[in-house]
Amino acid sequence: MEFRSIADTGIEVGVIGFGAEWMVDKSQDEVNKLVTYCMDNDVNLLDCWMSDPSVRSKLGKAIKDNRDKWYIQGHIGSTWQNKQYVRTREMDKVIPAFEDLLERLGTDYIDLGMIHYVDEVAEYERITNNEFMDYVYKLKEDNIIHHIGLSTHNPEVAMKACDNPDIVLVMFSINPAFDMMPATESIDDYFELDNYGNLYGIQAERQELYEKAMKTNTALTVMKPYAGGRLLKQEESPFGVALTPVQCLEYILTRPSAKSVLVGVNDITELDGALEYLSASDEDRNYSRILTTAPKSSYLGQCTYCGHCAPCSANIDIKTVNKFYDLAVTHDSIPDSIRDHYNQLEYKADSCTKCGMCMDRCPFKVDIIDMMDKTRKLFE
Repeated sequence: MEFRSIADTGIEVGVIGFGAEWMVDKSQDEVNKLVTYCMDNDVNLLDCWMSDPSVRSKLGKAIKDNRDKWYIQGHIGSTWQNKQYVRTREMDKVIPAFEDLLERLGTDYIDLGMIHYVDEVAEYERITNNEFMDYVYKLKEDNIIHHIGLSTHNPEVAMKACDNPDIVLVMFSINPAFDMMPATESIDDYFELDNYGNLYGIQAERQELYEKAMKTNTALTVMKPYAGGRLLKQEESPFGVALTPVQCLEYILTRPSAKSVLVGVNDITELDGALEYLSASDEDRNYSRILTTAPKSSYLGQCTYCGHCAPCSANIDIKTVNKFYDLAVTHDSIPDSIRDHYNQLEYKADSCTKCGMCMDRCPFKVDIIDMMDKTRKLFE
């Protein structure tokens, strides 16, 4: 397992995490076996947003003797009302639901207390300035939650969370398809194939979020890695071609500040599909091979930081230079953090000899010589 740090918390999480939402219909024995298999493979991050008492209880029993081996993302604002899930900010519902989470998981603390599912900017502003946030702070003060996080599908909300020094973690939806979608307050927009018709490459809001997360040292844990399974099915993929779990994970884990992918799995076989990432060859991880030949690809001409341009005859880390350029141009002026990162590179864009070897290797047909020239002028 590869481990990455969550901000300055001292928490090190595996790049493959356990999203347990599909455990609702599983028997206790099935949950026990999957949890044990996770531990055997050093999976140590568990996300429990589900309010269903049965799944909380099953997970609690499964981790009972190994609580110390897990970092838990537990959600505040996810409630069970009239035998169904309800997201709410009503404190008479929020407090009992979170206390129920602790009781059923059999623990007296949650490592990462997640403000649950905020996709509207107005709602973020509202709940972070009222009794809901007071309750979150009280939980942290009492050491019931050790750190504060937030879950969202909206990059604008995520950026506001990054600007909040009390929030060390954002659980965000990342995959090659969602990265082409502009900010939206409705998660349903990401699943409508018609919305992908005229899109091109990674959207500016998402580039800005990835840069801001680096600047503020905010960790990103990732949900929806396969776009609800759609990216794994040719007929449902917005690219018109299926990707593998390994290719999706490679794309996600090369995004700045991405720490762990919470993979929702039904069984050990599906978990193995994600764990294959750890031993996969560069060829197996190569998502560019799929996206460049896809009938509906929208990435041609744009760098996706896949690294196939390497090695550079002038020793430039081309994908990193391109990444800093893309992050910088989302702002009216270059943020100091990006300029500092760029200036720390041993070989910068002005080292380019224009030999063109990188362009021969680039699967997305990026004009890298032009990119180096633009980057040199931008950072002068």
